[in-house]
Amino acid sequence: MFNSHRYKPLIYLNLKVLFRRTQPHMFCTSQSHSLTVSYLINNLGFTPQSALNASKRHRFKTPHKADLIIAFFKTHGFSHSQIASIVAKLPKILSANPERILPKFQFLASKGASTDDIVLLATRNPRFLHSSLKNNIIPTYGMMKTFFQSDQKTLRCIASFPALFMEHRLVKNVKLLADAGVSNSAIHHLCRTRVSVLYSSDLRKLVDEVKELGFDPSSVKFAIALLAKKTIRKSLWDAKVDILKSWGWSKETTSQAFWRNPLCMLSSKDKINEVMKLWVNQLGWDPLALAKFPWLFGYNLERRIIPRAFVLQYLLSRGLRNKNDNLSTPFYVSEELFFNKFVECFTEERSQLRKIYYEKKGCS
Repeated sequence: MFNSHRYKPLIYLNLKVLFRRTQPHMFCTSQSHSLTVSYLINNLGFTPQSALNASKRHRFKTPHKADLIIAFFKTHGFSHSQIASIVAKLPKILSANPERILPKFQFLASKGASTDDIVLLATRNPRFLHSSLKNNIIPTYGMMKTFFQSDQKTLRCIASFPALFMEHRLVKNVKLLADAGVSNSAIHHLCRTRVSVLYSSDLRKLVDEVKELGFDPSSVKFAIALLAKKTIRKSLWDAKVDILKSWGWSKETTSQAFWRNPLCMLSSKDKINEVMKLWVNQLGWDPLALAKFPWLFGYNLERRIIPRAFVLQYLLSRGLRNKNDNLSTPFYVSEELFFNKFVECFTEERSQLRKIYYEKKGCS
């Protein structure tokens, strides 16, 4: 017969051994977790939930390193809220060595960066603090300066896009563009307007596509086309092309319009459709004419396109404007010039033209 009492001591002994082996680790982990959470709450003003979330990404057994890094930030002009913001984004910074961060601040300061500039850069993208000074920050800064020419402009760009120091593709992609014949002015345009294009993983493919569309790599227009192709995902691009096709444009017509003004494809599908409806259905004009001045899609529909279009339609209907005159001119001139040339100069029709213009513009 099985005697359970005989085995109790052995079972108890084994459990004690198991407990001794596992408890220290469990206790240390729990203690470390609790210490991190309480530190974040008491020292940095975290909420219990945000402290708990941060502790899942990084925890420490003693507050020594955390105290050092916080003191370091305070010494270098960071406010309490900015330090808390950095830690929330990058909890492991609490175990960083200030001596490895200081040279990065010194490098930026040597280029003319103010304390506020450095604080802003680190707060916006704390990962910069872990980036290699020798292998990443210095070469990236040097490459950027070749396009901006001055430290001031380079720092301004980096302040706007602090992730630059973290993008390993940046230097490689700039070389790719240079090898493809893209001019410094075109690269400078990308740096100034949408630098994220420069660290795209599919940049080579985009360059080839834009070249096939007939853009000259040495022109700034090439950079604008590159930006548009990168910004618009293929499915959305195809959807916009389909809308234009529904209004009588061919694929070639769309390509020609894009070549004239690459920014036209950045307009939304609804905007493209609404402009076409106005142009064709309400005004009765040739949809293909818009391909000759596609920048029209970028203008404000209610405040610019509609009031000017109806004034123009009235002038044409009264024979006050020649049908062969350039249709685009009335839309791209300034409001003052438009008013003087297409409203005020027609003495007998002035009152009616003013009425049309202000009613269509939504003015009382």
